[in-house]
Amino acid sequence: MPAAVTIRGLWRALGFLRGHEAAKPPVSEPVEHRTSTLIASTGTPRSFIGVGGSILRADEWVGEGADAHPIVLMLHGGGQTRHSWKSTGAQLAAMGYHVVALDSRGHGESDWSTDADYGIQTMATDVLNALSALGRPAVLVGASMGGLTSLLVAQQAGASCVVALILVDIVPRYEKAGSKRVRDFMLGGLSGFATLDEAADAVSAYLPHRPRPRSSAGLRRNLRQQPDGRWYWHWDPTFMQQPDDDPDGRLKQFEDATHAITVPMLLLHGGKSDVVGPEGVTRLLELAPHAQVMDLPTAAHTAAADDNEAFSRAVVTFVSSL
Repeated sequence: MPAAVTIRGLWRALGFLRGHEAAKPPVSEPVEHRTSTLIASTGTPRSFIGVGGSILRADEWVGEGADAHPIVLMLHGGGQTRHSWKSTGAQLAAMGYHVVALDSRGHGESDWSTDADYGIQTMATDVLNALSALGRPAVLVGASMGGLTSLLVAQQAGASCVVALILVDIVPRYEKAGSKRVRDFMLGGLSGFATLDEAADAVSAYLPHRPRPRSSAGLRRNLRQQPDGRWYWHWDPTFMQQPDDDPDGRLKQFEDATHAITVPMLLLHGGKSDVVGPEGVTRLLELAPHAQVMDLPTAAHTAAADDNEAFSRAVVTFVSSL
């Protein structure tokens, strides 16, 4: 693993930036004179048209003076929803940014695919459609599935459209054991839960590092109660039934995309993650020597939720440096 490089100000408080020292200038600190205003954590609903006419739902925050900055488009991980980003979205908007958090197809309030098409290229094309509708350069922030999608989007859209990229605990060469644990958790909930507390038990077993909330009511954002009385995750179960047809081909696709990206890139790595390991980080830096890597020591794969304060500050600092 490349040697750690300590950088200034907020980065020093949050962790370490890792990478090839000669290739990476430090991320600049936030602009000191920029002030923040109070922004509601609940964004304004917005919709986009995806592949095949699918409706993609989103939340949008527009800060004062946002036209002076690139849009920040946030893409959640598999089995999650746009609500993963609400705190960070509001903070960025308070700093004067235009932020859009998108529900991927088959997730949250976006349409389920009528032909069960949840291929990574289809998801990338959905995002390309959203970028076209937004009509301005964007910074992509992608977690897990959303990060892999972002790699393809950044490659295919080009540097004039995607001006920077933040990968949230994901690299092309991720750890198979950690990925399997995520997949097993998602498959384990396909039959639903009798109560919200039962669902909370499953989440706590999956995320033992995270304190359990006092109330299970927050899970209503991610679960829906069906006529049979059981609670089901708010995503299409056929999303988990995609054929594992060519893992080597997909790895090459992701690595080729990473190697082609020249815009600023940041990996936010959960220090407790079992999905992103040292070999994967090293390979990322081989493919994209200009990339920067920052550790969030108390976070795991679900970094934005595990330590949202540190995560949000890191995103704000990076975006402000562009």
